[in-house]
Amino acid sequence: MTNARVITVKQVVQVRLLPTPVQASALLATLRACNAAASWLAGQMHADQTFRKFVVHRRFYTELRERFGLAAQPAIRVIGKTVDAYTTFNANLRAGNHGPPGSDRRRRVEDTPIAFRPHAGQPFDARCLSWQLGDAGREGTVSIWTTAGRLRNVRIMGNPAHIALLRSRPIGETDLLHRDGVWLLHAVVDSPETARRQPANGFLGVDLGIANIATTSDGDRTCGSRLNRYRKRQQRIRKRLQAKKTSSARRLLKRRRRKEARFATDVNHQISKTIVAEAERTGRGIAVEDLTGIRARVRLRKPQRATLHSWAFAQLGQFLTYKAQQAGVVVVQVDPAYTSQTCHMCGHVDKRNRRSQAVFHCGRCDFVGHADHNAALNIAARGVERWGDVMRPDAAPILAAS
Repeated sequence: MTNARVITVKQVVQVRLLPTPVQASALLATLRACNAAASWLAGQMHADQTFRKFVVHRRFYTELRERFGLAAQPAIRVIGKTVDAYTTFNANLRAGNHGPPGSDRRRRVEDTPIAFRPHAGQPFDARCLSWQLGDAGREGTVSIWTTAGRLRNVRIMGNPAHIALLRSRPIGETDLLHRDGVWLLHAVVDSPETARRQPANGFLGVDLGIANIATTSDGDRTCGSRLNRYRKRQQRIRKRLQAKKTSSARRLLKRRRRKEARFATDVNHQISKTIVAEAERTGRGIAVEDLTGIRARVRLRKPQRATLHSWAFAQLGQFLTYKAQQAGVVVVQVDPAYTSQTCHMCGHVDKRNRRSQAVFHCGRCDFVGHADHNAALNIAARGVERWGDVMRPDAAPILAAS
């Protein structure tokens, strides 16, 4: 008899670290040493064109420890962090995200080794960082390695639900971050994935956009005008402060950093939570467009570029995915081609069908409706087809479009 394998979902839990001034000084020195070591190692790897972790460890481990005064396990974590950075770097090169082969932009990127900011995050594992959380409450302590020795009983504080999650789940890698004067720990916990339910009632299609952040095949729309107004206001404030060039203006700019991103993140959390709850309630899956590489494909006029590049559609997709995993809801990605030009009633495809941003008028069957709602219905139908392709041959016939 064999045991069924338990599928887990990795979830990141954020808690705040509350060090004393002496402890904060030791943590800051540790971040600087680890990132200086990572930048040095990245330069060596770039010069030798060596990117395999085993080879890097064998060649540079001893010198890395001696040069930067790192203990054994932190040195291993520095090597892992640098190798992972180059894995992402080389993947972006292969995908053409830094330009085609032979282009000046790509050549500049290829000739420049990766460098880490002095206060960039540093990963720790159970050998470098241990948790003491007690039985209840929202506080606890950690013991963490630093270049000045091991710090014990460093206070932490977080959301009670997050602390309870840390108490009840195995804790994996933990990243130490110093952001805007605040010390944070991002811990990865493994949570068992809820068994996925078959989408017997079809799929809830979700059309992502700028004017309407998300439109579902049920006709529910989340208007983006509030978020776009907020972003334009933040842009005007930043422009006005940058023009002053005074020390007080620079302080205000620094204090306002990431404010817009936090606002957009909160909006995406609310939208994704609502969509997943509706799909779970109605027994459907979720179908979304695969928008990978859209920034490289789309060409816009200069006034529109800031709007496109501040559009956090990838984050919304990630939120939908992990919330759906926790709820046991199926999520599929479909080809977005011509979803906004195709009539969901008769299948007629013509770019003239979309008369404006909001109006869809089919030239064949004379159907009139909201353009984003029509696109979401097409995405829902493609979700059924996509799920049938994944589960074929036995699952596809039982599905019906929502």
